Amino acid sequence: MSECQDIVIIGGGLTGLSAAYYAMEAAKASGQHISITIVEKRPELGGKIDTLRTQGCVIEKGPDSFLARKLPMYELAKSLGLESELVSTNPNARKTYILANGKLHPMPAGLVLGIPTEIKPFVKSGLISMGGKVRALTDLVRKPRQSTEDESLGHFLDRRLGPEVTENIAEPLLAGIYAGDLRKLSIQATFPQFAQLERTHGSLIKGMMENRKAGNSVPGLPDVVKKTTFLTFKNGLSTIVERLQEVLLPHVQLRCSAGASELHKHEDGTYTLKLSDGSDIRTKQIVVTTPSYDAAPLLEPLMDVTTLEQIRNVSVANVVSAFDRSKLPNTLDGTGFVIARNEGRAITACTWTSIKWTHTSPEDTMLIRCYIGRANDEERVDWPDDALKRTVRNELKELMNIDIEPKFMEVTRLHRSMPQYDVGHVQRIASFRQQLSKSLPGVAVAGGAYDGVGMPDCITSGRKAGEQAVAALLNGSADSDASVS
Repeated sequence: MSECQDIVIIGGGLTGLSAAYYAMEAAKASGQHISITIVEKRPELGGKIDTLRTQGCVIEKGPDSFLARKLPMYELAKSLGLESELVSTNPNARKTYILANGKLHPMPAGLVLGIPTEIKPFVKSGLISMGGKVRALTDLVRKPRQSTEDESLGHFLDRRLGPEVTENIAEPLLAGIYAGDLRKLSIQATFPQFAQLERTHGSLIKGMMENRKAGNSVPGLPDVVKKTTFLTFKNGLSTIVERLQEVLLPHVQLRCSAGASELHKHEDGTYTLKLSDGSDIRTKQIVVTTPSYDAAPLLEPLMDVTTLEQIRNVSVANVVSAFDRSKLPNTLDGTGFVIARNEGRAITACTWTSIKWTHTSPEDTMLIRCYIGRANDEERVDWPDDALKRTVRNELKELMNIDIEPKFMEVTRLHRSMPQYDVGHVQRIASFRQQLSKSLPGVAVAGGAYDGVGMPDCITSGRKAGEQAVAALLNGSADSDASVS
């Protein structure tokens, strides 16, 4: 006989945990008892969030931080009593470098998301040629595009600032967020504010200048958010997963090592979900928070899932090296560097973790994290550990003159972890969700494949799905009561 639950959340990553937490809170606020279960195919919760605590170091095997001004993560942390655990980047390490033409160039002051908001530092920078600078500054007088149709982020930047800025500045800074190809990524799905600034101000540079001024005077922002671009937790990002698990455990059933294998729809509008451990659950509401390539085969027998199957996913890896700080020949005076695709390097970016986040290692240890893999360049991700470690050590020697044996190295592979939002993504997902609500009422999809890859975006997506599931149950209950009376 099937176990019965009001809401089943498939996937125990940050999206699924957020869906469960906010569904639980909505149920409490309504005064109704609603049974909620999370099913997760892996033995542990957290998804891509995975903090390794070893030898006095806090090492992130997955994402290492989140955008401070995307407030859903801050709000969730505060709600969970974790506000005091938040830490910002080192205020004394403001420099970031870009490798272009074989040389590390300091990022010019005033560069915001790759867009210059201060003209003099941009003109002085050695990142691009004088011709490239002149072309970029024509954005100040270039007519805006009138169409509101989607276009690629790369094409937009080529049009406004010129290909040289796109390739040497914007691509290494922005593509790293998605490990993607800027000339395929949708501007509406990645940086819709760019297109809006062009329409509003007639110029991307002017618009970013105005935005920067306005951003410095936003009322009501918490102090910890005002002071930094990025935030994390003192003891690593797993802190929020651990607290969510602790808070949910008395109220929500957490079932690990139990993946969703089949979904059956019944005439009464309920569903039976068969799990990989042989059990099954009868439920009214389902929130699917797994990657699109796992959601597609689950839903495919019941509806057209072409949209999900067409979402490309890129594999990446990261290699963390721990060095004896006293033996490093370089004075590291920033947070690290990013690398333009046209440099032909294995490494796509490098974070000087112990400088960017001073809490992550003992004083005598320097953590350096190197990223490998991006769209059209994923082959190295599956190289053996020794080959990856050797490649990283060779490039650190060439780029930073580091030629000493690390204390230890940690390799992490994140296969198919970076969903690619191709042009038209927003419209395709909206259409898919409409189709889903008609074909499978009570089933929703949420998470990084659809609404944004950042952790605050995943929280927002999960929260919306969780609260809507509770609202649907309460409306159904009200309708039932009304019909009885």
